[in-house]
Parts: sequence; structure tokens; C-alpha cells
Amino acid sequence: MDDVDRSILTVLEENGRISNNELAARVGLSPSPCLRRVRQLEEAGVIRGYRALIDPAAVGRGLRVFAGVRLIRHTRPDVVAFERGITQLPEVVACHHITGNFDYLLQVEVADLPAYEDFHANQLAALPGVATVTSYVTMKTLSAGTTRAGGAVRG
Repeated sequence: MDDVDRSILTVLEENGRISNNELAARVGLSPSPCLRRVRQLEEAGVIRGYRALIDPAAVGRGLRVFAGVRLIRHTRPDVVAFERGITQLPEVVACHHITGNFDYLLQVEVADLPAYEDFHANQLAALPGVATVTSYVTMKTLSAGTTRAGGAVRG
């Protein structure tokens, strides 16, 4: 991977729907070599896919909560049971197995605080092996571009 590939990736991260001609112009290539590089990045698994970024509030998920989960035991069957259960919950948009004070860090999106309370009590805490859940309610989210000129702030 060279600097041109990295430039292609940077542009595609900002706008995955950019035309090949515009992408080529932005990275200083002609369209054919640019398209060839994009396809190589896709085939190598560097570009894993393209997706739409949906406004969570527009689809009834206006509250984002990060939840640290600690398990009772760390035996393989307990971990597998928890992971199988957590992947079945559509409110959980990301689940990370981490080191530190928690075993897992979840990103949960629900409509509002009462919906999170219901989710926490009736689904999350009921999963196999859960010892504790510590919740962090998001007040504001800054996009990755916030530190760059013209970056946006999302609520």
C-alpha cells in the first residue's frame, strides 16, 4: 500500500459514493488506474464494503448509550453464551471484547431513556453470565472530522 492507496481510502471514507472520475481527480490519477487500485483494495479486503450512514434519531434510535459489561465467569461456555445472546439484540450496534474494568463495551441505540431502561432490565441484564452493567449516556457525539477544518458536530 502506498500514499496513493491511502489517499484513495481517505476520500472513500469521506464519500463512498464518489464517482470514479472525481475520485481519480482528487488523488491525482487517471480514471482507469484509479478504478484498478480501488478494485485491488476491495479484493485484498482493505475495503470491506460500502454503506449508508443513517441518522439514528430519524429511525427511532435517538439515544446512544455505551454500556460496560462484566461477566460473572470467564469460562468458554459462559463467554460463548453471552456473545451468542448479545448478537441477537438489535439495539446493540457494536460489541467490543475489551481489557480493563469491563469484559465488553457495547454501543446501544434506542429511542429514549425509558426504552433504555426497559432494554437494560429485560434484555441486557437477563443475558447469560452478566454480573454488572455500567451505562454511559451520550450527551453529544463529535464526528471524526471535528478536529479537521469544517468538521461537523452531531447530537
